[in-house]
Amino acid sequence: MMHYHGTPITPRSVLHELAGRNFCVSFSAPNQVAECHRIGQSVMLDNGAFSVWRQGREIDWYAWWRWVHEWLPYRTTWAVLPDVIDGSEMDNDLLLSRFHDLGDQGVPVWHLHESFDRLLRLTNAYGRVCFGSSGQYAAIGTDGWHRRVTDAFNALVDDFGCVPWVHMLRGMALAGKQYPFASVDSTDIARNHNRPQNGARAMADYWDAQQCAARWTKVEQLEIV
Repeated sequence: MMHYHGTPITPRSVLHELAGRNFCVSFSAPNQVAECHRIGQSVMLDNGAFSVWRQGREIDWYAWWRWVHEWLPYRTTWAVLPDVIDGSEMDNDLLLSRFHDLGDQGVPVWHLHESFDRLLRLTNAYGRVCFGSSGQYAAIGTDGWHRRVTDAFNALVDDFGCVPWVHMLRGMALAGKQYPFASVDSTDIARNHNRPQNGARAMADYWDAQQCAARWTKVEQLEIV
């Protein structure tokens, strides 16, 4: 699996310690996007919807579109497509319909409180999907969250026969666990590297060495690991 380390990581000398890693740059905090493309192995462009939603603001999605297109010539770069955190499935489908031109570098978000029908539609249409914790499943790691994610992987395996590429938003703590995520991200290093017991490179070494299961066997009885 791939581990995307969220920015901004300051000071810049600390960011440079992580040269060759995978980075996540948010539209809500884009100041290190050029540097991450210069030194990074791959860059994930987060749409910033979660941060903006928490602040009670709105996003100019066409400004986001212009920002994303500047970096898509890097073929290892991909973008989380626009989503409405607390919107309906129709709201989110209508928003996605406005942005068709990112090709395989655009990945939609399925919110855990949404239907499995939408999960399967998105995965069929795009080939990849991001899981976003939301609604009654907003807190990652609760029993209800685990049951919902288990049921989601069951649905994917029933439909596809195997697990497609699933990215877990804000999911670095799930690296090494039972779910077959292809990639995860978090701002753990950005927020915590300056604590006395931590160091950015040691933290990245730890997270990047944690791999999730490659396959998913459908389960009826949840076992939380």
